Amino acid sequence: MLSNSDPEAVPEDNHMTIRILLADDHTIILEGLCRLLREQEDMEIVGQARDGRAAIELCRQLEPDVVLMDISMPVLDGIEATRQICQTQPTVKVIALSMHSHRVYVREMFKRGARGYLLKDCDDQDLLTAIRTVAEGGTYTSPGIEDGPAARELQGP
Repeated sequence: MLSNSDPEAVPEDNHMTIRILLADDHTIILEGLCRLLREQEDMEIVGQARDGRAAIELCRQLEPDVVLMDISMPVLDGIEATRQICQTQPTVKVIALSMHSHRVYVREMFKRGARGYLLKDCDDQDLLTAIRTVAEGGTYTSPGIEDGPAARELQGP
């Protein structure tokens, strides 16, 4: 578990800053996300978790606005971690960031309280748009999911 308490990382106008917790068990993914998000003036990475249990604990400690949550992680998967976070901290908004596009995963994440679902092959702009949209109270899914059977199933008949 890592947290960022560097005061220089917080922009002066921090009431507009989206506080983000990253939860993924792959170092290369975490490093890439950190590089991208640190370039955004309206975003701050407050912590990183490498499993679902650590994500839950860091959410309690750091109170992020948004969690980028991988689904397949050790100790506790992202689906159960999302359920627990959304149940105990309803102001925290979870966005799934996963390689899984199958409707079962998408449906389960939204059922557990996620506000967004992105595939890991999304481009930078999709990720940034998803974070900003969800932070403002909206929902977001990757374009490939919106057009696919998972989106139709989520919307119902």
